[in-house]
This record gives sequence, C-alpha cells and structure tokens, in this order.
Amino acid sequence: MTDADIRKAFLGELTQIAPDIDADSVGPDDHLQDDLEIDSMDFLNLVTALHQRLGVDIPESDYPKIATLALAVEYLKARIG
Repeated sequence: MTDADIRKAFLGELTQIAPDIDADSVGPDDHLQDDLEIDSMDFLNLVTALHQRLGVDIPESDYPKIATLALAVEYLKARIG
C-alpha cells in the first residue's frame, strides 16, 4: 500500500466521522484534535474505522503517533502487512 493509498484511506475515514472537514484542506501537520477540532469520541471512532478498513490495531499508547495526517501515514505504513 502506497503513502497515497494510506492517505486516501485515512482521509476517507476521517471525513466519514467528521463530514464538516474537507479532505482537501487537511494539511499534513494539522493536529486532529487541536487544529481540526476532532473530539475524543470521534478520535476513537477514527481508530476503530482505521482498524476495520486497514486491519491495523492501534493501541491507546500509540494515539499520539496518528495525531496528524503525516504521522498517521508513517505509522500505518509501518504496520500494514
């Protein structure tokens, strides 16, 4: 899976959870909670959606590693079989 594929999957799940977010406006370093105002419940829903879509377990201790698009792409890329 390429970085672009992972980015597309991540943004797809993010915009399903928070439809008011425009995927094209999400910058690589925009913090999901601080900049995009994703609340903790939506963040948990995103973690669940990513698990279902990509088959990647994301433990709570790793949540900071998916706090931005750039971080998430690198994290997920390293864990996708």
